[in-house]
Amino acid sequence: MLYLLVLFGSFFGICAILGARILLRNHSVRRFVRGMTQRAESAKNKCPAPGEETRAPRPRRDPRMSAIELQKVYTLIRMAEKAEAQREFDRAEGLLIQALTITPGASDVQAQLAKLYLLTSKESKAEALYRDLLQKEDDVSFHANLGLAAFRQGKFAEACTAYKEALRHDPKNPVRHAAVGRACRAAGLLEDAAAALAFASSRLPRDTELLHELAQCCEAIGRNAEAEDAYQRINKLEPYNEEVKEKLVALARE
Repeated sequence: MLYLLVLFGSFFGICAILGARILLRNHSVRRFVRGMTQRAESAKNKCPAPGEETRAPRPRRDPRMSAIELQKVYTLIRMAEKAEAQREFDRAEGLLIQALTITPGASDVQAQLAKLYLLTSKESKAEALYRDLLQKEDDVSFHANLGLAAFRQGKFAEACTAYKEALRHDPKNPVRHAAVGRACRAAGLLEDAAAALAFASSRLPRDTELLHELAQCCEAIGRNAEAEDAYQRINKLEPYNEEVKEKLVALARE
């Protein structure tokens, strides 16, 4: 009898333990399911309803030129160079202007177009471009070419100013001194002209044209000794130049 009581007691105890575990498991499952439901509801509230899309912000346009545009500009420049080499100047101008429509204000394209204008005797257009370029870049070649454009138009004072700026960037270059001397002489600035021409001729001693200009400039301002020296140097290079011999004789009498 006792044995049966112990057996039934153990059976009921085991059943109670198993029941408790089942209840706990069901409770955990319900908690998990309830948590999942809550997370789903939360996600539903955060996400847009079907048919509604959040508009993504439009990316700003990069101000730099795209690779395709850059390649097109390079192609146009090469075509312009080829057209210029074939002396198709109108076509070269059109191609460079087309390149500028893609990259307005591109200094390299503007500089190439300005040089083309100098080559084709369109000095006023070249002058305008070089003045614009100098607003962006203080380049010695831009000053020099601006001086040339002004000189060809008879704007000698402006040419002198531009050439002096080029000389300021490149003070040891005799060609720049010669350009300043010629522009200043044309502008009537003879003292400045004589100084620049004297420097240039000292570095280019076999340039008889430069020596002639120096001699004439010195004569004009009464510096006869310097004029005579310049003619003497010409005489050594051109011993059969009768005009120079006459100049030397005339200066010797004064």
